[in-house]
Amino acid sequence: MTKPSGVMRRRDLFKTTAIAAAGFAASRLPSLAAQQPPTGSTSPFVTGFKTFKVQTSGATINGVIGGQGPPLLLLHGAPLSHISWRLIAPDLAKTYTVVATDLRGYGDSTKPADKPDHSPYSKRNMALDQVEVMKSFGFDAFRLVGHDRGGRVSHRLALDHPERVTRLAVVDIVPTYYLYTHVTEGFINAYFHWFQNVRAAPIPEDSIGATFKGRTPPSDPVQAEYFRVQSDPANIHGMCEDYRAAASIDLEHDKADLSKKIACPLHVLWAKPGAMDNLYDVLAIWKERGVNVTGKGMPGGHNMQEGAPAAVLAELQTFLS
Repeated sequence: MTKPSGVMRRRDLFKTTAIAAAGFAASRLPSLAAQQPPTGSTSPFVTGFKTFKVQTSGATINGVIGGQGPPLLLLHGAPLSHISWRLIAPDLAKTYTVVATDLRGYGDSTKPADKPDHSPYSKRNMALDQVEVMKSFGFDAFRLVGHDRGGRVSHRLALDHPERVTRLAVVDIVPTYYLYTHVTEGFINAYFHWFQNVRAAPIPEDSIGATFKGRTPPSDPVQAEYFRVQSDPANIHGMCEDYRAAASIDLEHDKADLSKKIACPLHVLWAKPGAMDNLYDVLAIWKERGVNVTGKGMPGGHNMQEGAPAAVLAELQTFLS
């Protein structure tokens, strides 16, 4: 049956108006691609990824991006850089758009000038860098995995920006505030650098720097890259400032937020056997800090994403999905 001409005209009018409105809106707003920072060359360490540098409100953050799908941010530990994820990031990129960065003070990210309260290296400011990096790529919310120091940044990010984090995994840590308020002989012996690195500059910087003097870079490209960043005096100082902030301003922030819990699903992985496993009931401690917490001990040692990449990848794929 033929439709009345009046109905057809109204439908055509609505369709034409909608198309015109959409075109006008598109002309007024920059495209997502135009908003994204430019990427650079192909990463020599993370297969299939492109390098980038993003200027945040407090630093220039170096990193790599690859893959497609929902966004996933990976944060490294000390004294490493984003390349610590090189063995699992390409597989994660089959499902996610993966961003792996160097924290401020590490790798090829910039090292903000010191302040007496160590605030430039507070986990609050380090977390804000990462929010701004993800925002620059158009990602308002994302999955997040943090290892070691990156896990501490991730913890703060989930508290300060709960709307940003849809799922969080932390690797081989317990909360900073718990550690510094439960100091034992076992903790001091296992994590003596937590106390050495917070001493006034340049005492720890000189001590760490001396371990590289007279050494030549390893022939293996990955180890040579680690040698490059870990022996850099600016990186050494940035790492020490990270630890100094953890023992001062971070504790103030953490104490003020003891009533807050991580709202998103939280998955905790720890090395078993390992120092954390020997000293603490890791899962029970984290269950006090989140509302939906799971976890398990893993092989591969502290840097398990490098020591047991297949096992860590499988665990993350299950949780993140």
